[in-house]
Amino acid sequence: MTEWFLHVDLDQFQVSAELLRRPELRGRPVVVGGDGDPTRARQVVTCASYEARALGVRAGLPMRAAARKAPDAVYLPLDLAHYEVISEQVMSTLRGTGRPLEVWGWDEAFLGLVADDPEAFARSVQALVLDGTGLPCSIGVGDNKLRAKVGTGFGKPAGVYRLTADNWMAVMGDRPVRALWGVGARGAARFAEHGIRTVAELAAADPADLARWWGPTTGPRYRALARGEGETTIRTEPWIARSRSHQTTYPDDLLTRAEIERELRVLAAAVVADVVAEGRVISKVAVIVRNTSFFTESHIRTLPAPTTTVGDVADAAVALLDKFELRRPTRLLGVRVDLAPIPDSA
Repeated sequence: MTEWFLHVDLDQFQVSAELLRRPELRGRPVVVGGDGDPTRARQVVTCASYEARALGVRAGLPMRAAARKAPDAVYLPLDLAHYEVISEQVMSTLRGTGRPLEVWGWDEAFLGLVADDPEAFARSVQALVLDGTGLPCSIGVGDNKLRAKVGTGFGKPAGVYRLTADNWMAVMGDRPVRALWGVGARGAARFAEHGIRTVAELAAADPADLARWWGPTTGPRYRALARGEGETTIRTEPWIARSRSHQTTYPDDLLTRAEIERELRVLAAAVVADVVAEGRVISKVAVIVRNTSFFTESHIRTLPAPTTTVGDVADAAVALLDKFELRRPTRLLGVRVDLAPIPDSA
């Protein structure tokens, strides 16, 4: 028998969770985001049904822009408490399979499996989740976690797809590097500057060149991604948050650095309060800035020592502003902190 990894991904999760209590909306374009009012500024789509996506609506799109693309869609507010309850029902169902489970968030998880027919087991998992929770899911089957996760995208919606070392390059080789998990538009543009545009070209790139362009850690990691290399361990320990964040989209743009610094200190205080309540400590601080052209940039720094002092976190956030150009007014700010690992109790 062969060891397999199954990536279970709930399709259009927030929308699907809403349809459980609004079944009359099935088949209609549905958009979730903010308070559900698409006429209000500073609100962003967080999930769109497949019907809404066919009209050009995507997560991250301003709600007003979504309303122009899909004026007849149903717009619903975020209900985080509802999504947490539904997510836990799904994860409990997956635990009930008796297979090792690694939870990655509300809407995705990995299962470990030893079997000759992983697709049959995957289809049985889909049936369990649908029967137990009413939610559809897609499942990627892989010989490591990376290939399983990438494979899920080919199975959507509500399908099963196997991606392994045997068919990785046939499926992925001619695709643009941006098709790789973890490579965004800016990364793809930088690769293009060096003549690398496809997954196959990145997989065949000289490791020394990649290390020179991206650094000794990131460069080889990109090549490993292009080759489909990934982890083969299911981490079954309880999921523990590795970061905490607060961000705000402002009704009026922030025009001066003084305004930005003031708001960063407010956000830092809110994040620290969350961390202190959990009994954790902060090891890194990151700042996210989105300007009026919707360009989003972030920078991070490691603190000299772990802390829960508001002043230390706020000062680090303000200092990070030196890395941003801040040429345009700011519409969104965020402060994210990475948390130090919880020490073993032994």
